[in-house]
Amino acid sequence: MSVLVYADSSNGSLTKNAFEAANYGGQFAKAQGTTAVAVVTGSASGLEELGKYGISKVLHASDTALDQFDPKKVTAVVAAAAQQEGATTVVFAHDYSGKAVAPRLAAKLDAGMVTGAVALPNGNVIKKAVFSGKAFAEVEIKTATKIIAVLPNSLDKVETGGSASVEPFSCTLPDSGLTVKEVRKESAELSLTEADIVVSAGRGLKGPENWGMVEELAKELGAATACSRPVADIGWRPHHEHVGQTGIAIRPNLYIAIGISGAIQHLAGVNGSKVIVVINTDAEAPFFKAADYGIVGDAFEVVPKLIEAVKKLKA
Repeated sequence: MSVLVYADSSNGSLTKNAFEAANYGGQFAKAQGTTAVAVVTGSASGLEELGKYGISKVLHASDTALDQFDPKKVTAVVAAAAQQEGATTVVFAHDYSGKAVAPRLAAKLDAGMVTGAVALPNGNVIKKAVFSGKAFAEVEIKTATKIIAVLPNSLDKVETGGSASVEPFSCTLPDSGLTVKEVRKESAELSLTEADIVVSAGRGLKGPENWGMVEELAKELGAATACSRPVADIGWRPHHEHVGQTGIAIRPNLYIAIGISGAIQHLAGVNGSKVIVVINTDAEAPFFKAADYGIVGDAFEVVPKLIEAVKKLKA
């Protein structure tokens, strides 16, 4: 019985989370002595790359009707792929697509489901994050079919080498009743949920006119930019950059917080970051308790020096 992985794609390419889900599925399949198969929907290229993370075969449902993400149609494809492959475990990334499809698939297959998994299963028991990442729980799935949604950036990726074979796949698609007239991307900048490094700032920057140094630091680091909720609420930055419990939850390898005090709502959305660096004039700012590295200082003095240092290192 194979392990099936749903590998999401965007703008014709596999997402970072797709490779992380493949890595999880590949490692689990190896531990079970079986194979891992991925299913990809819509137009996408470079699918053979999934083989680097333990995927032996990719089922590509390339119907143009799947180019725009439709949870109902994707659920039908993944269910048909699971039936064809005899998969008893289906792996998703716990992201926008996974959150939309995994519950539907669980209902369709009468399967138990765990979301936010942070470790490989130990038998039928899966460790997951709870309370916005402040604690962990171990959940046992007792159903014959299991669905696991993996928390992004929670496991180190292990490359096994190789290239996956790609096979065309098709099934009857339901009429979801959803009509997509137009899709607009907010910007051409790096997606927050895909970024390995995020540079974020708050009201400590005193005004939107000072955001240039944040964007410059992000550019030099190859990072995405973000902000705290108050900054988005008062219109200094667009709302799609707001990270936190009420915004976007992120788990980058490096999160740099500039002029952000670290309210609990903000921490809940970023505390899964591998390394947190805080820059603040207030030595008593709550964020320092969660930081791996802290700089007590004026952002208008510290950030330009950081930019200069990064440029020297790159040179």
